[in-house]
Amino acid sequence: MKKVTFLVDGFNLYHSVRRAQKELGVSTKWLNIHGLCESRLQIISSFIGCRVQLENSYYFSAYAYHLKNPDIVLRHQNFVKCLEDTGIKVEINKFKYKEINCPFCKKIIARHEEKETDVSIALKLIEIFFKDECDIAVLITGDTDLAPAVRMARNFFPEKHVSFAFPAFRKNKELSKLCPESTNIKPQQYARFQFPDPYTLKDGRLISKPQGW
Repeated sequence: MKKVTFLVDGFNLYHSVRRAQKELGVSTKWLNIHGLCESRLQIISSFIGCRVQLENSYYFSAYAYHLKNPDIVLRHQNFVKCLEDTGIKVEINKFKYKEINCPFCKKIIARHEEKETDVSIALKLIEIFFKDECDIAVLITGDTDLAPAVRMARNFFPEKHVSFAFPAFRKNKELSKLCPESTNIKPQQYARFQFPDPYTLKDGRLISKPQGW
């Protein structure tokens, strides 16, 4: 029995889910990521050629405090509570302030970029292999910034297996070439794996799906 751990790029997945909701015309944002990860196990088992089990799932994201909209942060925090209740391990990073020189208006434009997630995922990938937490790591993202970390993980841990599960509409040619065994998540799967509304936490509290999700 091989152990599988998922590393989920929260924002990469979120943008995929948003597009799926627009194209399908159904609710997809109230996503049960744990259920989605479990649904990938049969695909992994078929490719590996042996039975597998879900060991852990990690979700990496950041709260958009810079938008000055408490409702946006609260919705995200409530969603994270649901994820944690299903057993997902959450790592929250930060947005960083950045000034950009606009080539058109010649003015300095303020931006906030979420840059810590890539580093956190890369470090976690090496950590879980170093600690022998799992045999297989699946990265749910289409971000090419993680390619160097995957190469390093394979070099240092040749007995381990790394692949990608590309969020819908986010398949990447470079990463597909790096990990030919990678798979694609279909947009319909987001609609299939939705939390109940309201979601009941293990302590009995209810969390309702935000309006528009």
